[in-house]
This record gives sequence, C-alpha cells and structure tokens, in this order.
Amino acid sequence: MVTTLLLAQATLADACGPDPGNLCELIFDLTGNESLAQLSNWVQAPLAALLILAGAWIVNRIVRRLISRTIDNMLSRREAEQASEAAEAEAQARAERRPNLQQRALARALALKESSARSAQRTRTLGNVMLSLASIIIYTIAGLMALAEFDINLGPLIASAGIVGIALGFGAQSLVKDFLSGIFMLVEDQYGVGDVIDVGDAAGVVEAVNLRTTQLRDVHGTLWHVPNGEIRRVANKSQEWARTVLDVEVAYDTDIASAMAVIKRVADEVWEEAPENATILEEPEIWGVEAFGASAIAIRLAMKVEPAEQWATARLVRGRLKEALDAEGIEIPFPQRTVWMHQVEAGPTAESQPTGRAVAAHAHEQYLAEKPADEETGE
Repeated sequence: MVTTLLLAQATLADACGPDPGNLCELIFDLTGNESLAQLSNWVQAPLAALLILAGAWIVNRIVRRLISRTIDNMLSRREAEQASEAAEAEAQARAERRPNLQQRALARALALKESSARSAQRTRTLGNVMLSLASIIIYTIAGLMALAEFDINLGPLIASAGIVGIALGFGAQSLVKDFLSGIFMLVEDQYGVGDVIDVGDAAGVVEAVNLRTTQLRDVHGTLWHVPNGEIRRVANKSQEWARTVLDVEVAYDTDIASAMAVIKRVADEVWEEAPENATILEEPEIWGVEAFGASAIAIRLAMKVEPAEQWATARLVRGRLKEALDAEGIEIPFPQRTVWMHQVEAGPTAESQPTGRAVAAHAHEQYLAEKPADEETGE
C-alpha cells in the first residue's frame, strides 16, 4: 500500500512537477493519463489569466453601468430643473406687455435652454472621463494578477511602482487636488465662462475654466489664474438673477413718507424704461428705514435685476435719485467741518527783546501816569 502510494506520488510529480497545480492534479486523478496532466499543467496559467481578464471585463461592465446610471440620473434632475426655469421664463415673456422686456425675457429663456444643453454635454464628457479612468484601474489590477499566474515575481515591480507612486503623491498631490476639484465644479455647474464670481482672493469675470485652473479677469483688467483646489467657496453674482440694494440717506428733518415716495418713483421709472444694461425684472421694493446714522436716516431700496447688471443699475439709479431729491428739496446730509487758519508773525530777535529791568521801569512809568492826583499829594 505504501509502495503504491509512493509510486502514485512519483507519477504525479513526473506529470505535474514537484509543485503540481490544482488543474493538473485533478486531470491526473480523473484520467491517470500523464500526457493530459502535463498538457493541463501547461494551459493552467493561461487559462487562469484568461479567467481573470474575463472577470475584469464583467466587473468593468458593472462599474460602467453604475457610473452611467448615476450620470443619467444627475442629468435627468438637472434637465427637469432647467426646463422648469425655461418654461417659467417663457411664460413671463408672454405675459410681459412691454416689447423690450418681452424680447429680453425670451432671450433669457433661450439662454437657459442653451445653458442646459451645454451643461448636459459637459456632464457627459466628464462621465466619459470617469468611465475611462475606472476601466484603466480595473484592467491594470487584472493585468498584474494575470502576470502573477505565470510565476512572474511582481514584488520588485510593485515596490518600484509604490516608490514612484509615493514620490508622485507628495509632489503632485496639489495637482491631483486641483483636478478633482475641477471635476466636481464642472459636474455641479457652479459657474461658467462669462459669469461674475468671487472666490475670496480674487473676483471678476470668468474667462476660462478647465480641470486644473479657473481664469478670472477683475475690474482692473488683471487676469487671475486660480487653482481649483484652492477655491474653498464660490459666490456666483450672475447666475439666473441679481439684486441691487441701495441705502439712500436723508436728513433727520426730512419727511420719511415723502422721501420714500420720491425714491420709489425714480426706481419705477427705471423699471418702466428697462435700459439695455440696467433691466429691472420686477417692481422695485422699498424695504423701509434701514438704519439711523450719525447725521442721516438710511432708506433701503431693493431691485431684482438681470444677472451681472446690478452695478450698472445701481449707478443709473443713484444718478437719478440725486437729481430727483435735489428737485424736491430733500437734503442728502454730509459731514461739515469748520477750519480756522491763521498766520503767526515772526517774533522779535534776541537783540531787540527788552530786559527784565526795562520792563519793570516801563511798568512803573505807566503806573505813575495813571495814578490819581490825591494819591500824589497824600490827601
């Protein structure tokens, strides 16, 4: 029995080698054929590698489907929101009686539709990038596992890759951070080219957006290159609509109701005219007395305007308010200051300055001149 077992082990070792694989051992046990066992031993590594790659293909298909479904859900929600906004803008345009405002409203609705299409295209592009990245990661791991089946020592390769990865991680971590932040900014459509934004250290008009940086042009013409990873917060001042808020100061002795009526009239005139660069979307509102200052009362005026037109609207309304308040005799207080100026004449020189004895003699002479006569006679 022992001899038979030793002969079987020797035969298995001859067929499959000193370290037989599972497939070779299984074929030898089932068939007892040494040639088939040797053949299975040769095809075991390629077959295992093929199975690994097939599994990687299946995993890649599942991951791609999950990513695609997530992107589609995001697009569906965003398209529904933007379609609702566009429909509302079109309804407002049809309800608007003034031709100039109706044209502006229709243009705004068309811009919303174009923005929706552009946003969807950008999201799909980023989705394709994520799909490609997932495929690269999955097939890279599968390739390493397949190489391991051919008894290739992956230790030095993995160690070298680890060292390179650590070096790149320390050297390019800010770059990776910029790219990831850029992806999320584009996916969430936080801002786009032409928007006026404030990112803290810089503010201005967006001229270019990519995965690594955002380019801003400020009011002085300076072009800022801001890494996306450095942007902690974004204030978009030109998305959908904006608001102009003015605090108009009047004197304490001014009739508040009259001042509010003048301010409201001026704002309504601008609203009715709808200038090209200062379009007020809704009826201006007087929010009331905002503050009591040192020499004035502040009345707050609020106007909902087109995106990025709040500054031009504020300048136009301020100029007209100044003219209207002056015409109504309403004083805009300002601090006043009285300054007295005088010139100090040059004093006498040291040579011409009188001595103490001369001053005393002059005082005595003046006293004698003013002394009454009865004091001189002793009466």
